[in-house]
Amino acid sequence: MEEGWNPGLEDGPAFHAADPTGFFVGEIDGKLINVISAVRYGDSFGFIGLYICKREFRTRGYGHQIWDHALKYLGSRLLGLDAVNEQTASYAEHGFKSIYRNIRNTGLSLCDTPMDPRLAPLGQGLFPSIRDYDALFFPAPRTEFLKLWTSPMLETRRGFAFVDDGTIRGYGVIRKCHEGFKIGPLFADTLDIADTLFRALAGQVKGQTIILDTPEPNASALLLAEKYELSPEFETYRMYRGAVPDLPLDQIYGITTFELG
Repeated sequence: MEEGWNPGLEDGPAFHAADPTGFFVGEIDGKLINVISAVRYGDSFGFIGLYICKREFRTRGYGHQIWDHALKYLGSRLLGLDAVNEQTASYAEHGFKSIYRNIRNTGLSLCDTPMDPRLAPLGQGLFPSIRDYDALFFPAPRTEFLKLWTSPMLETRRGFAFVDDGTIRGYGVIRKCHEGFKIGPLFADTLDIADTLFRALAGQVKGQTIILDTPEPNASALLLAEKYELSPEFETYRMYRGAVPDLPLDQIYGITTFELG
């Protein structure tokens, strides 16, 4: 929160499950000075996030040390990260290329959850289908992460799947953060399905602040945010080092998280 970050209240266990050894801290005389996450998703993909150094220790080389450690840990994998504009040039020096922008949209939820029989609350019985559907939208499997991210047992989050004739055609999660509620992911085959899922999720917290991070190449996602009076707040740049993954951005209406991809 010190740097303006706004994590979910129960993000930690899911983050840890993604890669229990992928979180690093730097210390001087037992005092925490910087942190970074370098999450391995199998042998082919890694994602860097949570990279921050306390202000009084910046420009002294400590950030470079923990950054180099993270890169070494991730090895030769395809790497991704979300960068603020001011840092893109720095990451480019390490071989990362900006591919597109993610736009953070924020506003009040004015929605009611629709009474649609195709909406199903996320639960353990749906998990195998959710896992398989999610794999279409992410560069590598993330099963352990998803088990906790979509858990129906957590009080601070809710999720819905859109099930049409027994087939998953979209799903989304909303979670309570220190400020407001974030929707992510929001994956759907069509704009109409994304709209239904959005209303289902936002309707859980009507009258509260909601946040949706949309990939700019998906014009329909931007229209969805505009339709429900969410305003652009800031942006990040999705950067990759290595072959850019071929993901269906036109079906990604909300990314999961800036920190872990």
